[in-house]
Amino acid sequence: MTVSDLFEPLTLLHGRSMPNRIMLAPLVTQQSDFDGSASEFDLDWYRQLSEGGYGLIQTGATTVEAGGIAYGRQLGIHDDRHLVGLRQIATSIRQGGGLSAVQLHHAGHRADPDFGGVPAPASGATLPEVAALTTEQVERIRDSFIEAALRAERAGFDGVCLHGAFGWVLSEFLSPLLNDRTDQYGGSVENRARLTTEVLEGIRRACGADFQIGWRLSIERYGLRLEELREITAEILDREMIDYLDLALWNSAQLVTEGAFRGQTMLSVFTTLPRKGVRVGAAGKIKTAERAAQILDEGCDFVLIGRAAILQRDCPRQVHANQSYTSPPIPVPAQFLRDGGLSERFINHLRGWPYFVS
Repeated sequence: MTVSDLFEPLTLLHGRSMPNRIMLAPLVTQQSDFDGSASEFDLDWYRQLSEGGYGLIQTGATTVEAGGIAYGRQLGIHDDRHLVGLRQIATSIRQGGGLSAVQLHHAGHRADPDFGGVPAPASGATLPEVAALTTEQVERIRDSFIEAALRAERAGFDGVCLHGAFGWVLSEFLSPLLNDRTDQYGGSVENRARLTTEVLEGIRRACGADFQIGWRLSIERYGLRLEELREITAEILDREMIDYLDLALWNSAQLVTEGAFRGQTMLSVFTTLPRKGVRVGAAGKIKTAERAAQILDEGCDFVLIGRAAILQRDCPRQVHANQSYTSPPIPVPAQFLRDGGLSERFINHLRGWPYFVS
């Protein structure tokens, strides 16, 4: 593939096509109002992105329940009062020509009480003196995801993407380390995947025929098993339960170091699965136009850009104009980010990563 191939349209199972193959990775910014409503800084951030030439723009992790919060000033979609700001974000993205999606998030056992979070572990062994969710509570969280998707549709978004990565609640239930349940949500691989599949099925039933569904999956840490995740993903792709799979890799070029797939790229474990009409993309240290094109050669349909988008909101337009494009190296001075239009709230969030802000 060439860099030019990144700018070919990409059809999806439902709704409009992506105008190109570059998707914005979901990025937490910690700049919303304390009640989860979109702030003026959120609106400006998505306005900047909407002019950047992305095929699809996802919001950062957006709470489906007040108690599922993981960060201060996290964007919310768990209450109708959030619709005003969300509508403005969706309208801005649509006017810019890209597709839009809300990333639906619940922190599970990682919910932070400092911000009103209520830790919700799958297992009673995960956190000291915190009981496992009851079956009824699991079903409530499932229904909260579905209700949040309906709000996203009412707000004018083209779809939603489930945050099934990094040990958050959907990922947590997939893990045999963090899920020792004996009800229908624990035990076998099928049971541990049940919360994810019931959310996907519920959204498809509740929302319109053109509504798009994505799923973000990570493979490492939190006791996740690569072979099991491949089995679960194969079933979801075969049933065409999603429009696109977003593989959240720390490094898109990394190799499997143990098990049945040792020596293969982590990416190839999933791109070699039959996918029918589902599209597959990956994130992970994609810093150059050349590397983005290589991701397509390695079996992906699209790429996800995160850090490069923070550094330059119009990264896709930069790539289109310069096929030798390379993202600015990090760390960068805070003033570089200010000059680029980032809010002080977002810059303070980025200071949590010592490699980003010098």
